[in-house]
Amino acid sequence: MNLFADFETRIENALESIDLIKEKRSEVDFARVAVEPPRDPSHGDIATNAAMVLAKPLGTNPRALAELIVARLKEDPDVVDLSIAGPGFINIRLSKEYWQRLLAAVIRQGTDYGRSTVGAGRKTNVEYVSANPTGPMHVGHCRGAVVGDALANLMGFAGYEVTKEYYINDAGSQIDVLARSVFLRYREALGENIGEIPAGLYPGDYLVPVGKALAEEFGVRLHNMPEDDWMPLVKDRAIDAMMVMIREDLEALNVHHDVFFSERTLHAEGAQRIRAAINDLTFKGHVYRGSLPPPKGQVPEDWEDREQTLFRSTEVGDDIDRPLIKSDGSYTYFAADVAYFKDKFDRGYDEMIYVLGADHGGYVKRLEALARAISDGSVKLTVLLCQLVKLYRNGEPVKMSKRSGDFVTLREVVDEVGRDSVRFMMLYRKSSEPLDFDFAKVTEQSKDNPVFYVQYAHARCMSVFRQAREAFPDVDIDCLDLSELAKDIVDDNEIQLIGKLAEYPRVVEAAAQSQEPHRLAFYLYDLASFFHAHWNKGKDQPELRFVNDKNRELSIARLGLVRAVASVLKSGLSITGTAAPDEMR
Repeated sequence: MNLFADFETRIENALESIDLIKEKRSEVDFARVAVEPPRDPSHGDIATNAAMVLAKPLGTNPRALAELIVARLKEDPDVVDLSIAGPGFINIRLSKEYWQRLLAAVIRQGTDYGRSTVGAGRKTNVEYVSANPTGPMHVGHCRGAVVGDALANLMGFAGYEVTKEYYINDAGSQIDVLARSVFLRYREALGENIGEIPAGLYPGDYLVPVGKALAEEFGVRLHNMPEDDWMPLVKDRAIDAMMVMIREDLEALNVHHDVFFSERTLHAEGAQRIRAAINDLTFKGHVYRGSLPPPKGQVPEDWEDREQTLFRSTEVGDDIDRPLIKSDGSYTYFAADVAYFKDKFDRGYDEMIYVLGADHGGYVKRLEALARAISDGSVKLTVLLCQLVKLYRNGEPVKMSKRSGDFVTLREVVDEVGRDSVRFMMLYRKSSEPLDFDFAKVTEQSKDNPVFYVQYAHARCMSVFRQAREAFPDVDIDCLDLSELAKDIVDDNEIQLIGKLAEYPRVVEAAAQSQEPHRLAFYLYDLASFFHAHWNKGKDQPELRFVNDKNRELSIARLGLVRAVASVLKSGLSITGTAAPDEMR
C-alpha cells in the first residue's frame, strides 16, 4: 500500500470532477501534480501542489482552484481536515482508521512492503567496480562497489530487471606491467635475489604467492624462455590469480556480480568485435578520416598533425571528436569502449549505468555521445561518479598498507570494522561528495554512528518480541495475525510512527529513479530515530511501552507496529547489503 500513490489517484479523481477542469481537460496535464509529506508535520499528514501547477493553464487563481479541490476532497471519508497554505498548497490530515489500515497492510506485506513496479521491467545494466586486475582492491574501489551494488539492489526492488556487471580491464599496458612484476616474483621464488622492486612495477607482497605458484607449475622453464613466449603464459596466470583475489575481496564486502566481462574478448580474433562496432558507427555516418586540433594550452613538442579514424562525437553531444584508430592502424582505448557498449546494446538493455571513480569525469560526455550514436537515442545512459574516500583513525590520516605497497586495501578496512559498517557508511553521503571514513567513529555504539543506530533499532524490535513471549507465555505470538489488531493502535505518537513507515515506498521509488541510494540510508536512520524516540518515551510513560503486562490486549496489538518497523528496517538494510541483527551486544 503506497499512501502517496493512493492519494495521487484520489486527488486526480477529485480534479476530474471539477467543472472548470472538465471544460479544459485537453489543456491540463496532471503529470506535475505531486503528493508529498508537508515540510512542517504540524500542517498535516500529506500535501499537494495541484492548485499551484494547474491554475495557470486553467486561467484561474491558485487559491481559488484550491478551494474547489478542497470542497471535493472533503467528501473523502479518510480525510478529516484540510487547509490551504500560502498561495495554494493544500494540506491534508488523514483519519486514524486510514493509518490503521495502512499499518495492517505493512504487517501483511512484511519485507515486501515498499516493493514497486515503477521500473516497469526495464532491462538495466549496472556496471561497477571494474578495477584493473593488477592487485587487491583498495579503499578507492570500495565506495563504487557499495554504491553500484546497493543501487542495483534498489532498482531491482523498484521493478527494474537488473544485471550487475564487472568489466575486467585485462588488456593494455597495465597487464604487461603486471606480468613483468609477477615474473620478477617468479624469479624470486626460484631463489634469485631480485633486490628492490624496480620503479614502474607493482611492488606489493600480494604477488609473491603468484610467483611461487608459477615456480611450482613451470620450474625453471619460464626462466629460459624469451619474453614473447613466457609473457602470454604469465599474463593468463596473473589475471586469474588477481581475479580470484578481487572476487574474494568483493565477497567480503557482500558485493556480487552477475556478469564478469573480459576486455580481452573484444581484442580476440584480430579485434573482430571492435572492428564490427566501428563499422556499425561508420554505417550510421558517425565515423570519418581526419585530424584533431592541437590540445588547448601549451602544445607538446612531439605533437603531430596526423590523420586518424575519428568518431564524430561532437554531433551527438561531446566536446571533441574521439580517435578510434590511430595513424599506425592500432585501435585506441576508446575503440574498446565502443565495442563494449555495442555488446551491451545488443544484449537488449534499456538503461545502462556506469559507476566510476571521480577521476573518470572526462569519460562522461564521450560515453553519453556513444550511447546516442549507437542506440539512436533509445538507451538511457547514466554515469555516476564516486568521489574520494579519506581514511582516518581518531581524526588522524591512516597510513598506507604494507601488503599492497602503496595503498590501503579494501580487505583491511572490512576486516577491521566489519562489512556492515563499511557498506552503510559508504552510502551515508551522496556519492558525488567526498567521504571521510573514521575507523573509530564507525565502530562506536552511539547515535552518531548511523549503522549502529539503525541496526540497534531492528535489534530492539526483536527484543520486544522476546519480552512479549516472557510476559505472555500462554500466547503463541508467532501464530497471531497481527494485522487484524492494527485497529487498536490509536496513540498519536504511534500514528506518527506509522506515518514514517508510510514514506518507505515513496523513498524507494524516488531513490531508484534518481539513482541515489544514499536516500535510503538517510530514511532508515530517520525511521530508527522515530522508533528510538518512542521507545524512550515509554521509560517515563509506562502506558506507552510496547509490552505492558497490565494491558495485555494493547501490548499484543502493539507488536504489529513493532513488526512493521522491523520489516521496513530489514527490507531497507537488505537493499543496502547490510545485516539486520536480532540482538546486539
